[in-house]
Amino acid sequence: MARGAHDACGDRIAGALIVTKEGHAESLPWPVLETGHPLPDERSLAAGDALIEFASNIPPDDQVLVLLSGGASALCEALPEGVTLSGLREVNRWLLGSGLDIAAMNRVRKRLSRLKGGRLARLLAPRSVLCLAISDVPADDPRAIGSGPLSPDPDVMRSSDLAGMPEKIFAMLSHAVAAPLPGDACFRNIRFEIVARLDDARRAACAAARAAGYQAVMRPEFLDGETLGTGTRLARELAAAPAGEVQVWGGETTLVLPSEPGRGGRNQSLALSAAIELQGRKDIWLLAAGTDGTDGPTLDAGALVDGETVSRGESAGQIARNALANADAGTFLEASGDLIQTGPTGTNVMDLVIGLRM
Repeated sequence: MARGAHDACGDRIAGALIVTKEGHAESLPWPVLETGHPLPDERSLAAGDALIEFASNIPPDDQVLVLLSGGASALCEALPEGVTLSGLREVNRWLLGSGLDIAAMNRVRKRLSRLKGGRLARLLAPRSVLCLAISDVPADDPRAIGSGPLSPDPDVMRSSDLAGMPEKIFAMLSHAVAAPLPGDACFRNIRFEIVARLDDARRAACAAARAAGYQAVMRPEFLDGETLGTGTRLARELAAAPAGEVQVWGGETTLVLPSEPGRGGRNQSLALSAAIELQGRKDIWLLAAGTDGTDGPTLDAGALVDGETVSRGESAGQIARNALANADAGTFLEASGDLIQTGPTGTNVMDLVIGLRM
């Protein structure tokens, strides 16, 4: 996104600060900070301090361009008094394994931030701000992308988000700093536009399939259910699909993690769940991958499985159902030879699942 802004605006950009995921940096004319994801780290807090300082030094009559994408919730943070980095990491670790959807997770994150939930808007006011965002959330809700640093959220105190939360983590929420409400003057000069979304990736996948000579169908449903059940269901739908037709789904499923999860992410778990259902089929392939090129806390984008995935992995000494139960699908899929690595893609519009029955 920053490279695109540089290509479009060139010397009209007076200064910039870029914060991105570790391993995703590029050489640019401005400072590029790599920080922790999916768990925030010391670098995330340093980036938050740098952002606050950068914002405070922008002349009040300058125009500001904010480029926002999913992942920002962990990448850049400034904590309220009384909240420590270890506490923040504990909250995020619980959220990532809770099974909550991204909107609910980000509502909790907003309570422990001096940047999220519209608080960055307060820092930038009264400057004119254009925010161009890549959406990684359902319905492209500005409040959920990166935990909504420029967007008010009247639902931020929704009590249902706290169900099952450990008491120690619940107690941290008492340190929340008040967020600006809808109608606050700090939002008056902010314009927000979505420049890329999940449907763009799904359409591109269908176009690539057609260019390769296949029929392609963009499935209308948004994948947001429980990961393992979704993998099984999609495998069954593929088995019933017309031969020679590529099926394209998109979304972001939820995975409840054990206390000590193994290697992998939701896409690898979804793919292995599908592979179990597809055992013995020689005519079906399924790819599940994160559009940013990473799945969970791994360097793998996801996995491409088929009807022999389970037999290959178990021949190498792994047990498929044990791997799923232990959130260790990545270890199994490495043994079966089915992991996919793309490297950083430069975008993040949730996950794609692509299936083919020959």
